[in-house]
Amino acid sequence: MDLLFPDQPVWKQVMPDIKIKRIYDKPQPNDGYRVLVDRVWPRGMTKEKAAIDFWAKDLAPSTRLRKWFDHDIAKWTEFQEKYREELKANQAAIQETLTKASGAHLTLLFGAKDIEHNQAVVLRDFVIKQS
Repeated sequence: MDLLFPDQPVWKQVMPDIKIKRIYDKPQPNDGYRVLVDRVWPRGMTKEKAAIDFWAKDLAPSTRLRKWFDHDIAKWTEFQEKYREELKANQAAIQETLTKASGAHLTLLFGAKDIEHNQAVVLRDFVIKQS
């Protein structure tokens, strides 16, 4: 909590610029704080190549939800709803991650091939809407 805005967590007061990116894309200096939001480590990716600052497994969809979705676009709308419910119950992990980013640029990293239908898209939109 902050003295200027005692009713809001610090991360809601200083919202970082949030972008999303595949973990397989080359890290860039303007990525800022790089956070992997997959529950499972991406195949073939080394820790050195990933260049992550934080692995937020707790922000990733639950194993049950991830397996149910299985990147089936027909389930996308329902996946978003179910994942947002998980995120609502996990505000502490969101706050921890955003606090670690310290208001800097934040890049949410994911391993999925589909850049439009993945958990990082939902998480980014959820955080922005909550701010």
